Amino acid sequence: MKLATVSCHVERPLDDRTWAAFSEFQDRRPGGFAIGALLRPPDEDESETLWLARARIAATRGPLGHHTHWGGANQARPVGGDPAERVRREAKWLRDRGLEPKLFCGGGWYMDTGVAAALAEMGYTDCTATAFRPDYLAAKAPRLELSEPAWLRVGDARLLELPATHSLGMAARAGVGRLPAYVHVYFHDTDLLDEHRRRALTTALRLIGRRRRPTPLDALTAEAETDFGRQMQE
Repeated sequence: MKLATVSCHVERPLDDRTWAAFSEFQDRRPGGFAIGALLRPPDEDESETLWLARARIAATRGPLGHHTHWGGANQARPVGGDPAERVRREAKWLRDRGLEPKLFCGGGWYMDTGVAAALAEMGYTDCTATAFRPDYLAAKAPRLELSEPAWLRVGDARLLELPATHSLGMAARAGVGRLPAYVHVYFHDTDLLDEHRRRALTTALRLIGRRRRPTPLDALTAEAETDFGRQMQE
């Protein structure tokens, strides 16, 4: 399995400038990648109508995913309450409005057993694990570390994990260096507002796309079912 996939944490879909930059980039498909849009659902003071219109546009260009910020727009990790309950509530809101995202990523890379159980219950594929510990996280901050796709046992259920392996900076360095067989590049929509970062990401994806088979996240989910889904039955 030598492939690469790309996802974007779309955290400001209602900011016109940020949305325009992401929408153009996703439509352009640098390196041949259908970029997965992992969108943060709107808070109570944000426009549902505009959010839904833009989410539906993103879904026509690549896989659609659910990205939870537990503390609101500016606070990714939980600050209280039940993290799993917020995931379920947001997922219901999305489905009640005709959206059926199959991918999930926790804000600030947060994961716990309750959230994992909720994701398995809803049939999500998770992208919250990383192959590295983000520098800003404390050593014991709840998170999940994996370097390649894996099925996780969650009670009597299972959860497919598609970990992120490369940030934008890591992808830029790896474009001409050593690459693992499985590559999952992630970036944030706000990265595209900086011309230097946008150009670096474009170049990195073009180089990686020549060395690994560009594969959408949702197609990778289907491949996992075929290629190694049986291991959970053994």
